[in-house]
Amino acid sequence: MRKKVAFYTLGCKLNFSETSTIARDFVNEGFDRVDFSEHADIYVVNTCSVTENADKRFKTIVRQAQQVNPDAFVAAIGCYAQLKPQELAAVDGVDLVLGATEKFKITDYINDLSKNDFGEVHSCEIEEADFYVGSYSIGDRTRAFLKVQDGCDYKCTYCTIPLARGISRSDTLENVLKNAKEIAEQDIKEIVLTGVNIGDYGKGEFGNKKHEHTFLELVQALDQVPGIERLRISSIEPNLLKNETIDFVSSSKTFVPHFHIPLQSGNDEILKMMRRRYLTDLYVDRVQKIKSVMPHACIGVDVIVGFPGETDAHFLETYQFLSELDISYLHVFTYSERDRTVAADLEGVVPMNVRKKRSKMLRGLSVKKRRAFYESQLGTQRTVLFESENKEGYIHGFTENYVKVKMPWNPSYVNTLHTVQLTQIDEDGMVRFELL
Repeated sequence: MRKKVAFYTLGCKLNFSETSTIARDFVNEGFDRVDFSEHADIYVVNTCSVTENADKRFKTIVRQAQQVNPDAFVAAIGCYAQLKPQELAAVDGVDLVLGATEKFKITDYINDLSKNDFGEVHSCEIEEADFYVGSYSIGDRTRAFLKVQDGCDYKCTYCTIPLARGISRSDTLENVLKNAKEIAEQDIKEIVLTGVNIGDYGKGEFGNKKHEHTFLELVQALDQVPGIERLRISSIEPNLLKNETIDFVSSSKTFVPHFHIPLQSGNDEILKMMRRRYLTDLYVDRVQKIKSVMPHACIGVDVIVGFPGETDAHFLETYQFLSELDISYLHVFTYSERDRTVAADLEGVVPMNVRKKRSKMLRGLSVKKRRAFYESQLGTQRTVLFESENKEGYIHGFTENYVKVKMPWNPSYVNTLHTVQLTQIDEDGMVRFELL
């Protein structure tokens, strides 16, 4: 009997790409991959530690696995496993915890599936995570996440990612292109470039600190890969998003007019306390540059509320800044204290009820921004890539500039591209269309 393995991924697109690669390793070793809700011999949880909520969810997920199969072997990998391995090992039901350097060797640790009284830990000092392992997701959804970079050399005061993933390092351009071609051969229509700090691409490409290639050179090379309909850039730092890249995307055959650019605060004093590498003037300049060459571009923004020292005045300045900016939607994060970060020791702690109130205000602003962006696109012709999931009798899809559309479920549309005219916004805030 072939053993069965199931995976649960918390966190970012990068985690999804790595889970998918690890899952393929299991299949190559003779395992059958099943859904996490099904009976499996091994459950692997790829953890995140960006927010406190991701930490708490881990215990719930482990319990879910145990309810399906109390005798199953449970392994934890990912950022939380690197940061707090002993804490995870102490969770009831966890048998194995692997740190940043060990997670890609997980099949080497699965010789004995006997349950352990206490989780076995194979961790490392994060300085040892100085090598690169390429990965990409495939078969999990309509689009693929292609990892091009890992780690971060920035020292933002609220962030644990450098502690969890190590220094900034990149895949070789040759290997990125090889992976992109493999994805294209699987009839995947869209690739999303992902990493921790992808604008830093090229650093550590061959194990050294200098840049062998730039992010622009990566984008230009990927644009030439045959068989890819769409390429999408995931989150990129504003100081690393150069004019040359924006101009190239505006005339690209495959790169779509959609950018996700972290802001974190619309107040320069708070940005300095966060040790971000830009101020609000540069952010405004990036948005204006994108809109000048791609007026129809979608721009998403990350913002953190409740950072230590953020007064009502600071927050209202952020709210006003975002309200006046020509952006399309927000990802709002409520600040949570993380161990071993500078911000955890800063004065001016914002009460949790205030953090939640500010978060709610910005989420409301996000709804208005998305609605205004969708309204600006009505009457235009766009290309939609339809997703694979049947959601309450509807099939959904996204235009190249990330407008979400829906129509009654039709399985023949899954993973297909169609030219449409956007006609109206429905009661769910999604856009209806006419096929052209």
